[in-house]
Amino acid sequence: MTLLRQNFGEQVLPTIIKADGTQEVFDPERLVTSLIRAGAGAYTAERIAKTITDTVVPGAASHEIYSRAFTLLRKEARPVAARYALRRALLELGPSGHPFEDFISHLYRAEGWQVETRKLIRGKCVQHEVDFYASHRDQNEFLAAELKYHNDPSYKTDLKVALYVKSRFDDIFACDSSIRECPIDRGILITNTKFTSEAIAYAQCSGVELLGWGYPADNNLFMRMSRAKVYPITALTGFSQAEKRMLIERGTITVDDMVQDRRALDPLHLPSEKVGEIIAEAEGLLSIPHSDS
Repeated sequence: MTLLRQNFGEQVLPTIIKADGTQEVFDPERLVTSLIRAGAGAYTAERIAKTITDTVVPGAASHEIYSRAFTLLRKEARPVAARYALRRALLELGPSGHPFEDFISHLYRAEGWQVETRKLIRGKCVQHEVDFYASHRDQNEFLAAELKYHNDPSYKTDLKVALYVKSRFDDIFACDSSIRECPIDRGILITNTKFTSEAIAYAQCSGVELLGWGYPADNNLFMRMSRAKVYPITALTGFSQAEKRMLIERGTITVDDMVQDRRALDPLHLPSEKVGEIIAEAEGLLSIPHSDS
């Protein structure tokens, strides 16, 4: 039995408002799980969750609870707070989708793929520009991806998008191999947010592959980022918003890139003490064991 269950038992918990406007009962055990998944110890996670549970009020917004948990966690361990903030960090890569495309490309390269972005591929009927094309020679796989980036946490990629992507990939799959080499054998729709239940149901029925925040349950975006140690630069808590934006504009998208080439920090003109703090946080983040839960 956890400390929370010992302290609260059957206490009625308040209803909170999620990012999409729906309501749900606040679940402190779920908060504990998310904190542990980020790398917090069980005792720290339960202590933070209890602090929040003691003061959460009916009608509180889920982002307010997240912000309080993040602030408390940041005081304990910045690298863990950085990983706890990964979903928010992806939202901060915008406003355009190009940094997200670069981030996903880096993730796939870390997993052993050769990647091209914004590649023209001829289908049976028309030519298509795909956001992302990857090949894995060892596995003899070739895939194309349509990326949908959003900086609104309440937005979910819906059925209309899944239908559109399926039609594009169907045209590419229909390539006549007797005329020319057919370039892909897999198509995938990737987003930094979540999918609607209709989009998931259609994808499962039609064979469209999906990758997003929390989907699929056994190999979602968070799990793959964690396993490959590929994190957006916006996750680090030591940067200001302006500093994050300058790094992105200069092509520094991921934490591991910054650690490997610390000269990327030179344009920020930071004092050496702050550079040391940022590098320590980055290396701490990269050292957290991956989570498959």
